[in-house]
Amino acid sequence: MVEPQQEASPDAIMVRIGQAIMLHRAGDREEARNRFGLLWSQATGEGDLFHRCTIAHYMADTQDDPATELEWDRRALAAADALTGEDVEWGEHSVAVRALYPSLYLNLAADHVKLGEASAARQELRRARSVLGSLADDEYGAGIRAAVERLEIQLTAL
Repeated sequence: MVEPQQEASPDAIMVRIGQAIMLHRAGDREEARNRFGLLWSQATGEGDLFHRCTIAHYMADTQDDPATELEWDRRALAAADALTGEDVEWGEHSVAVRALYPSLYLNLAADHVKLGEASAARQELRRARSVLGSLADDEYGAGIRAAVERLEIQLTAL
């Protein structure tokens, strides 16, 4: 069931993104996918780039088809790149977006592994490694670093 459109303030959008993430983590991939799809269609302005990056990043995780997952991960990266371009004035989300890059590249690498594209996976993993320094020394950063290591080991076996 699609919920009625709510107030489109940035905080309301992030709350709705969080609700969809919780649905996915609780195992309701289809409803999470539906909600992310609705959010994606509503976040269309240039000011919504951070939201689009976040929505696409999590939407990818709800996909059953690896090629579709790769498509969504590429959308997330494109939105992040649009936010961090040379002509863009860094706003309130700059730290969050910079810290998201290792995960974005890691996800692309994992997508390529699922698709049997080891060379492309290695390239994305190199990109992930190159930006690990943007991660904080916290649980999230440790998790991303560990995931990079695990995927690198997996790629060595291919």
